[in-house]
Amino acid sequence: MTAAAVLLLVLLATLGLPLFVVLGAGALYAAAQAHLDPAVLVIELNRLATSPNLTAIPLFTFAGVVLAAGGAPQRLIALFNALVGWMPGGFAAVALFACAFFTAFSGASGVTILALGGLLFPMLRQVGYGERFSLGLLTSSGSLGLLFPPSLAILIYGIVAGVNIDELFLAGAVPGLLLLGILLLYTMFVGARGHVPHHPFDARQLARTLRQGIWDLLLPVGVVVGIFGGYVTVSEAAACTAAYVLLLEAVIHRALNLRRQLGALLADTSVLVGSILVILGVAMGLTNLLIDAQLPMKLLDWIQGNIHSQLEFLILLNLVLLAVGAMMDIFSAIVVLTPLLLPIAQQFGVHPVHLGIVMLANLEIGYSTPPVGINLFIACQRFKRPILSLFRAALPFLGLMLAWLLLVTWFPQLSLWWQTPEG
Repeated sequence: MTAAAVLLLVLLATLGLPLFVVLGAGALYAAAQAHLDPAVLVIELNRLATSPNLTAIPLFTFAGVVLAAGGAPQRLIALFNALVGWMPGGFAAVALFACAFFTAFSGASGVTILALGGLLFPMLRQVGYGERFSLGLLTSSGSLGLLFPPSLAILIYGIVAGVNIDELFLAGAVPGLLLLGILLLYTMFVGARGHVPHHPFDARQLARTLRQGIWDLLLPVGVVVGIFGGYVTVSEAAACTAAYVLLLEAVIHRALNLRRQLGALLADTSVLVGSILVILGVAMGLTNLLIDAQLPMKLLDWIQGNIHSQLEFLILLNLVLLAVGAMMDIFSAIVVLTPLLLPIAQQFGVHPVHLGIVMLANLEIGYSTPPVGINLFIACQRFKRPILSLFRAALPFLGLMLAWLLLVTWFPQLSLWWQTPEG
């Protein structure tokens, strides 16, 4: 593909052309340049359709849509406020925990900002946090749950890379908790410095909110125990999760009337899943052409000639992924880059599971980075603030996330803690 064509496609993407159209056009152009039948692009769709874990994507997405439409956001905020709101940092800690929990199940940080942002922003301002801090916190926290099960990003990486998804879920736990801890300490520091009040611990209030929110908290516990206990596969866990949230919202809490609302919930799910699958389809077709053109081997030859250690490779990897994360959405980036980077990383002794966590950590930061950071655009619509002002507000959080990225990259034990010494 010529440089002019690449620049034109990047320009069109920047101007707002849907990403799947850009990727599809790039794949068709590459096929024409290589004198190949465009039908080869459909081959990868068959591989995607036959993946045993594909059904988990719409089912977990449906669960997130149902939770967002029901009373889950309000119950979680009330529960985490009683649980951690008494700590220094107070309600900011509540926002972190609620966003991390909700993103893990909604599968998309945009859903988290839309569902929780409108609730949390006025509450943060009311208790005494500044506008800039509150906007930065909510904009960057929208992607906090991407490393926790049942994250869609982890599912897609596992499908594309052929890596055991159970191992990826385990690998993301420690880095995800580490990031949550770092941001929690920062919010506590800001709260203490600004003398933001926090309420005293109230055991009765905790008991009341726990009675309402216990069924929500049991959801991730059931997923983790079911998968890692060997009771269900990932797809079966997704089906159980979808059935559970329907029972939770329609029967236990009676927040939804399925007769009137089920159609709308399915429609919202179809839009989200469709947008993901169409990007996956065209991105995998483009990747197939790049592999046929032996681009991974050419990259490997260049890297072996210029990069001489694992450390140098990891530095280059982070720089490339941060740049890509600022230009592409996370799902298409995973599909396009994973087949290219996986053989190269293995040549430098980087474990495929560790590579996946490093990729997701970089792309998680890209969610809040111009020019295509989806968190910025959704937060811009939700909070009615300019994108650049939201980016400036998120900079302290992005700085902490970059420091966290270095730790995750240089210490693979954070991702591979679950391995036996022999593994």
